[in-house]
Amino acid sequence: MDFWIKAAQLLLSLSILVVLHEFGHFIPARLFKTRVEKFYLFFNWKFSLFKKKIGDTEWGIGWIPLGGYVKIAGMIDESMDKDQMAKDPEPWEFRSKPAWQRLIIMIGGVTVNLVLGFLIYMMVLFFWGQDHVSIKDLKNGFQVMPIAQKLGFENGDKIISVDGESLVNTIDINRHLMLRNVQEVKVKHQGGEIETIKIPEDFGQTMWKENMMQPFVPRVHLLTHNISEKSTAYKAGLRDNDSVVAVNGKSFVFYDEFFDLMNDSIGNELTLDYIRKGKLYSIDVKKDSLGKIGVGPDFNYNSAYTRSTKTFSFGEAVTGGFSFGYWTLHDYVAQFKYVFTKKGATSMGGFGALGNLFPGQWDWKIFWLNTALISIILAFMNILPIPALDGGHVVFLLYEMITGKEAPQKVLEYAQYIGFILILGLVIYANGNDIYRAIFGG
Repeated sequence: MDFWIKAAQLLLSLSILVVLHEFGHFIPARLFKTRVEKFYLFFNWKFSLFKKKIGDTEWGIGWIPLGGYVKIAGMIDESMDKDQMAKDPEPWEFRSKPAWQRLIIMIGGVTVNLVLGFLIYMMVLFFWGQDHVSIKDLKNGFQVMPIAQKLGFENGDKIISVDGESLVNTIDINRHLMLRNVQEVKVKHQGGEIETIKIPEDFGQTMWKENMMQPFVPRVHLLTHNISEKSTAYKAGLRDNDSVVAVNGKSFVFYDEFFDLMNDSIGNELTLDYIRKGKLYSIDVKKDSLGKIGVGPDFNYNSAYTRSTKTFSFGEAVTGGFSFGYWTLHDYVAQFKYVFTKKGATSMGGFGALGNLFPGQWDWKIFWLNTALISIILAFMNILPIPALDGGHVVFLLYEMITGKEAPQKVLEYAQYIGFILILGLVIYANGNDIYRAIFGG
């Protein structure tokens, strides 16, 4: 059931975005008296699920849910209509219009997706507000991974500010470190002392290379969760929801302290004290060949922090939504420096990855937040200077406007073919990654 709910949310989200994107092309085309021959949601190779001719335009729904298109007369596009292009230009065709009008028609879809993303964020803030975890809400501070401890951070730290500004949502610290070229972080250590820690310029790259995208996680107690029946802990008698409180007679409070005691212990045998249903027990456990016992905490974080909701007036929602959209676009563009690596290539995802953005139950707030995110992603991806995408057409139009010469039709045709092959390859590769991860995990 979860799969179908996620699929339905993704299909609805993409349908809204594709239709509005294509209207971004359609409306300026009609304003400039350019004929639009087809307007389709999804692709209709061989046949259509629905179609109706209204005026000069055939409106329809295709059966291949990979996007949509408008067929603008007199333009080298998805249709590759060479017969039409071989005839003399008509005044109502795309190729007969001034370059500046053609440019506006081509960037219309991207503009709509970008503006739509910002507007949705404004709407969400106005109607639902913004959930966040403040420094006061994070009860026990952060558990800090070794990659960040090397810089001077400590378990139990609370983030006061990043580059002189306090975080609305303190959990965002990982994203800031990864994508926003942070220079310094002010923290309050567990003992109460305050320190400003300098961040190396390449720390985001270090996080990426060491596969440590979350060097800061909320500090939790060790309430055991999902213990494997093959683990030495399970064989010794530990079960889910047992609260481990001591290792070899040394008591601890948080999971990171348990982890340190495990590493500091000598030999392969441990004595664990744990509480089950209010009673204290003690068992002996052997480490496995990797020096582990198969115990981990429940990371639902319900006991680690509480969430607060910030409400917005209409004016605050407008400025807040604009800021939300700007940083969403900034972070998406910034992460591309990691995509163009061997590890980044294997991390690419297709429709499965997009579908997993949505929860297994219908939640309108999350639906609209994800729709805004996908809208901004589509805007950025479509403006890339790749043939067959809007950005590819824009490159040729800018060339024409600068040089005063149109690109030859053959060049446009070959570019379109190359773009199609490239995009199809990326789609197959990204969705292949989804299938691989679904089968083999990871």
